[in-house]
Amino acid sequence: MRTLGVDLAAAAKKTAAAVIEWGDGTARLAHLVLGVGDEEIVRLFGSSDMTGIDCPVGWPDAFLPFLAGHLAFDTHPVLDFDGIEGRRLLAYRDTDRFVTAATGLIPLSVSADRLAHPAMRCAVIQAKISRDHGPQARDGSSRLAEVYPAASLKSWGLLARGYKGRGGTEKERLALVLDALTKAAPWLDLAGFDDQLAGSDDMFDALIASLTARAVALGKTLRPDDGHAKAARTEGWIHLPAGGLDGLNATWR
Repeated sequence: MRTLGVDLAAAAKKTAAAVIEWGDGTARLAHLVLGVGDEEIVRLFGSSDMTGIDCPVGWPDAFLPFLAGHLAFDTHPVLDFDGIEGRRLLAYRDTDRFVTAATGLIPLSVSADRLAHPAMRCAVIQAKISRDHGPQARDGSSRLAEVYPAASLKSWGLLARGYKGRGGTEKERLALVLDALTKAAPWLDLAGFDDQLAGSDDMFDALIASLTARAVALGKTLRPDDGHAKAARTEGWIHLPAGGLDGLNATWR
């Protein structure tokens, strides 16, 4: 199996990709790169069995009728979301609320925060993948799954905060998280990419996204139940690991 992890930014400069090749009880980081364009992501997707992308793959279901009502001067769908609780429905998806309840982490809002530009790019990438490889279900049931590296790390019992940034403290924490990861997953061969991973939180998050993609492929993530399934199909679904790192190097059948 080959899994691709993508840490998607609004521009290629800050976008990283990591490909892990999985064997019988082994895993090797075969490809790690920073500065990845759309076409390269689509190409890597085509050669991978499962892709984990660190970016929302959809918007809140409430957002479209709200915008449509505003554009059409139709007050009813706009006033439906009056007040702070209404605005929360416009800002956060069902999966965002699920992740917060499960982990205590609060994902950034796709419609009201810094994720808006990456999400627009992600929508274009999904269209390019659909054009070349067929449509991918937003709930992760095909070959593309939305992931959240901080939540994956927390699910695996590793440090999930404080390692992003260019400061000395952040770099130190990133090195500590990487060391903890290698100790928790001694079967993972970083193939000489240790320094790059310790020096770039974008590359590190791409690695975590690729590991989480493996969990998705093995059925070792929390899936949407009947109460979340409908929203997951349209808004997207963040896949949280349901087991430890040890289960990722099991034989894939």
